[in-house]
Amino acid sequence: MYSVFGRFASFCLRKRSIQKPFTNLPRIRMAVVRLLDKLSTQRHSWNDMTSPTSIPHRARRMQRVKPNAIGDLLKQGADPGLVSFAGGYPDASCFPLAALEQVFQEVIRNHGQQALQYTVSDGLPKLREQVASRMVGRGIDCTPDNVLILQGSQQGLDLVAKMLVDAGDVIVTEGPTFLGALVAFDPCEPRYVGVAMDDEGMDMNRLEQVLKTNVVKLIYTIPDFQNPTGVTMSTTRRKQLVALANHYDVMVLEDTAYRDLRFEALAPPTLKSLDTEDRVIMLGSFSKILAPGLRLGWAVASPAIIRDLGLLKLAADTQCSTLNMAATSLYMERHDLDAHIAELRRVYARKKNLMLETIRQHFPQAVKCTDPEGGLFTWLSFPDGFDAADFLAKKALPHAKVAYVPGATFFPNAQESNHARFNYSGQSDEKIVEGLIALGALLKMEIN
Repeated sequence: MYSVFGRFASFCLRKRSIQKPFTNLPRIRMAVVRLLDKLSTQRHSWNDMTSPTSIPHRARRMQRVKPNAIGDLLKQGADPGLVSFAGGYPDASCFPLAALEQVFQEVIRNHGQQALQYTVSDGLPKLREQVASRMVGRGIDCTPDNVLILQGSQQGLDLVAKMLVDAGDVIVTEGPTFLGALVAFDPCEPRYVGVAMDDEGMDMNRLEQVLKTNVVKLIYTIPDFQNPTGVTMSTTRRKQLVALANHYDVMVLEDTAYRDLRFEALAPPTLKSLDTEDRVIMLGSFSKILAPGLRLGWAVASPAIIRDLGLLKLAADTQCSTLNMAATSLYMERHDLDAHIAELRRVYARKKNLMLETIRQHFPQAVKCTDPEGGLFTWLSFPDGFDAADFLAKKALPHAKVAYVPGATFFPNAQESNHARFNYSGQSDEKIVEGLIALGALLKMEIN
């Protein structure tokens, strides 16, 4: 009886959240019958629907490993009947399918036995050389010994946390920050301190106050087209951040997943290029510039850090796909990756402008949005008191068939419910306009 009811409760909670933990079965029954009004917007408010002893001997860290709202929204976003602005999807029509088909065929035909065999855990030497060469072009002192190939940059978040963070250590992030980073860091049981942002990125005065009053283990930042806000950190603040990290002896994790997708102006320097003390670890990804299904990214750091990260990677998954690494390396050898990236920039800039113009025309004037210089996202701010998660559950999904990610879940500490992240890269021009017009009509009724 309990297991059947538990499965039913879990199903119900995909749509709703329960605000207090369950201590016995009658309370579970009452809670599920009532099904409280709100879709959960708190990362740690999702509740374990089984008794504490249902999975015996779980590690304490599993208390921080919980489902989160994004997973449910992405499932809903996969529904073809919905217009989803939720996931961070690239435009699949831009994948270089013919070129990738050619290189995969050539790798299989000419080097099939080696490409389907195990290889070194830090990545194919040729691919590491190619990544190092691209980093040198960014002004970074980099050799293949400074490069580790990853299962996407997401794996880098996990490995860096395992390498550096003990339970109770302080991680500083932007507020808001990338939810995927919080999910990766949570099993290490850190304490988060979020630093507010403005249109130049993380506030350095507030960061310095945090560093003065806390023993900080790691600063995590997305300085280029930050996820979720789309904001880019200014050059001045990048220099200040590195100087503060040096002064207070703090490691820095620089996530550059979106850096290549710049629409306008000159790119500011990477934090890694400003690093003189080997304290910046930089992550990058082929997911946004080639194809996410390849599951390839990289870390750039000192050889000592790369060695330790490589040992953790060996324990986690042995290696990345030999075939995918070989095909990606051959693609970079035979084709112009920078020309492909230039086309992505053109497409995504057009889509961003279309989304922002449609929002300005069809949303209430009280709704504000960021105007990013690149990347995949814009950040919407609604009037105080507006609950973006509640509106999504009660109005946007059932009536407009539109999905987005409520903003509260991106805040590591005090959550703010009147924000939302919108992705402009994944939908066609027609769907962008269709979905935003439908959503705007509902917002005008709700806000006005």
